[in-house]
Amino acid sequence: MTRDDCIALDRDDRLAPLRDAFALPEGILYLDGSSLGALPRRTAARLAHVTAQEWGQGLIRSWNDAGWIGLAGRIGDRIAGLVGANAGEVSVGDSTSVNLFKALSAALALQKADAPARDVILSERGNFPTDLYIAETLAASNGLKLRLAHADDLVDQLTNDVAVLMLTHVNYRTGRMHDLAERTRTAHAAGALVVWDLAHSAGAVPVDLCGADADFAVGCGYKYLNGGPGAPAFVWAHPRHTGRMDREQLRQPLSGWLGHAAPFDFAPSYRPAVGITRFVCGTPSVLALAALECGMEVFAAAEPHGGMAALRAKSLALSELFIDRVEARCQDHGLALVTPRQAGQRGSQVSFAHAGGYAVMQALIERGVIGDFRGGDLSHPTGRADPALAADLLRFGFTPLYTRFVDAWDAAEHLRAVLESGEWRSERFARRAAVT
Repeated sequence: MTRDDCIALDRDDRLAPLRDAFALPEGILYLDGSSLGALPRRTAARLAHVTAQEWGQGLIRSWNDAGWIGLAGRIGDRIAGLVGANAGEVSVGDSTSVNLFKALSAALALQKADAPARDVILSERGNFPTDLYIAETLAASNGLKLRLAHADDLVDQLTNDVAVLMLTHVNYRTGRMHDLAERTRTAHAAGALVVWDLAHSAGAVPVDLCGADADFAVGCGYKYLNGGPGAPAFVWAHPRHTGRMDREQLRQPLSGWLGHAAPFDFAPSYRPAVGITRFVCGTPSVLALAALECGMEVFAAAEPHGGMAALRAKSLALSELFIDRVEARCQDHGLALVTPRQAGQRGSQVSFAHAGGYAVMQALIERGVIGDFRGGDLSHPTGRADPALAADLLRFGFTPLYTRFVDAWDAAEHLRAVLESGEWRSERFARRAAVT
């Protein structure tokens, strides 16, 4: 394949018109949608309208007149369509960490009622740190244990003391993707519930929560959903669990006023709302929700072009092109692929290990190729080599809504130039910024 072939692929790409929906800086190859999605063009105007008109003129009346009170529910229904859930099953608001606390607490409460002897939360050692921190806190405060295992050992670790298996669908470092349905079936067979983190999945890979008979899921609004920095997150619970919580009055632990059955009755005691609404806490950020809604509108625009199936196919083609090109052009420069080659095991990102990973990425960013760096951590040995922990990684996210094939090609060429020239060895690239 040549660069001209990539240009031809972009010309014939049925998803190509979606790129125009984003405000992408000229001369920048943006391969970091796995950390922060690009800005939809419509977002700035939408926020200006919400600020000047709905807030400025409508004032508090806009909760009714502009439909603010139902905004989170409308966005939740759109997200539901991307993750294989039904309308009315997804709650939008708070952060991923807060929603994980709610979902994991609810799962533990259900297991405490059914199998009180089960006292272990099982997770992958390479899971995203906030997930592990939340689980560690819940384990400590509930007299439970947090057990961490290598990804390949999870099945063997599903012993009869495990209450909840907590996993991120696509590993944030390596891009390795669990088989959500198979992992869920295995956990259920072992008597455990499963809480899934879809932060690196929603909007990037097809997800079918209901089809997989999953239990709980949370996800992020600012990565592939393009909702802006710190965008609201989401939480989903299978209807069998919310129904049981309704019947048995089992609560998630953060009983906020908008999760009340009748919040504007202003009753002094809490009565949980029915279904997923009980997972709502406080007043949502209308400005943040308005921005997230703009990000979700692009997915609606993708439907006539093949929807998630087409997005997934392009994502895999982009990442495969990048892997092949980097390996062909960057031999003998100390790079090692840690992302699975098998399409079915790969999310929408590619990670290469390199001993000078941070400096290499800074040199790329100076050239206008924006990815990110994820450092290794050797403080928790697993007894085997684990690229999810031990390596310094160059991470490149491929968002098919706006990433072109020629972008993948050119990024690989820039990476070759950075490594071959040795420019990354400059002292200025080694100075660590607060955010990597």
